[in-house]
Amino acid sequence: MGAVALLLLVRHGHSTANADAVLAGWTEGVGLTERGRGDVGRLAERLADVEVARLVTSPLQRCRETAGLLLPGRTAEVVEDLGECRYGAWTGRPIAELTKDPLWRTVQDDPASARFPDSDRYAAESLSEMAERTVAAIRRIDDEVTAERGPDAVWVAVSHGDPIKAVLADAVGAGLAGLQRVHVDPASVSVIRRTGSRPMVLATNSSGEAIGSGLARPATVPPGDATVGGGTG
Repeated sequence: MGAVALLLLVRHGHSTANADAVLAGWTEGVGLTERGRGDVGRLAERLADVEVARLVTSPLQRCRETAGLLLPGRTAEVVEDLGECRYGAWTGRPIAELTKDPLWRTVQDDPASARFPDSDRYAAESLSEMAERTVAAIRRIDDEVTAERGPDAVWVAVSHGDPIKAVLADAVGAGLAGLQRVHVDPASVSVIRRTGSRPMVLATNSSGEAIGSGLARPATVPPGDATVGGGTG
């Protein structure tokens, strides 16, 4: 296989759940903050000269809002499998509280075996299930874009922290074991091109911010741990 279309993975902008430091999951009504809209607007300026062949998004509000601001006038295709991980009973809980749950250590140290607890209100799945559906959707759309527009085409997928991390970990060959070794901020873009027998990761967590903005560690998260759902920004 030769080169395949270039993929820009965009995490949604800073959301109301990020501001409150809670795990949003599939909670309805979680939209972008004013800061989030501004950050996505600046990302849109960085992409202004890029001809985008296809724009797809998670069905959740914060991603749909991001897609709309990123490429105004374009209709984003909603792809269910690009949705956030289904965190079950963890949904809506403060990150600081979740760090004390014994499951937190499994998520950090052995993500391939981590499954979120069931809930009457929210669906639950394992990180493995989340990664499998997300990576499969990305590969499928990548092949479609390449077949329709050729290997020089560029397409954009707007999703969430953990799904994007899963795609990046897969692309570098780390698999799910490498999930928590990847970080993606709100309104960041990561770039992947599949070529030959392997994907090539060309950029990760690019937000255009000054380097110092990414050096602070959230006080609610233990040193060396990754925030479930992605950094709160």
